[in-house]
Amino acid sequence: MENRLNHVSVNARDLQQSVDFYVELLGAVPIPTPNFGIPVQWLALGRTQLHLFERDLQPTSHHHFAITVEDLEPIYRAAERHGAFDRDAFGNHLVELPGDIVQLYLRDPAGNLLELDQPGVERLPKDLRAQLKGLWDFNPQSDENMRGRLFLRE
Repeated sequence: MENRLNHVSVNARDLQQSVDFYVELLGAVPIPTPNFGIPVQWLALGRTQLHLFERDLQPTSHHHFAITVEDLEPIYRAAERHGAFDRDAFGNHLVELPGDIVQLYLRDPAGNLLELDQPGVERLPKDLRAQLKGLWDFNPQSDENMRGRLFLRE
């Protein structure tokens, strides 16, 4: 068995509201969950799981988890309906990284920061590309920085 990330666990102030958010935005699937003595729901996201636990906790400003998606646009539209964009943590809600990667930053109902990644700026519709800012627009990038890549080669 290879070492790989199995799951991420984040708090939910209202468990059902957070479950509904991840189901609608990402197509997460609720799966059987053991009883931990507190409200908990496990969600399947492909081969990885997201574990939600209900607690009244305040998330930190930059602590986040990231999910690679095939098509960012429908998630963007759903996030727009939820008013979920985070424009503060990394300077904009839509950020281009070196290597032609688009990142969308959201806050879930509990305030957890979520990063959604999609390869290919040109795959975005024009209205989304117009909102996109390069990481270099906020922070100077050296040649070495510009060689950084989000996805590791298999």
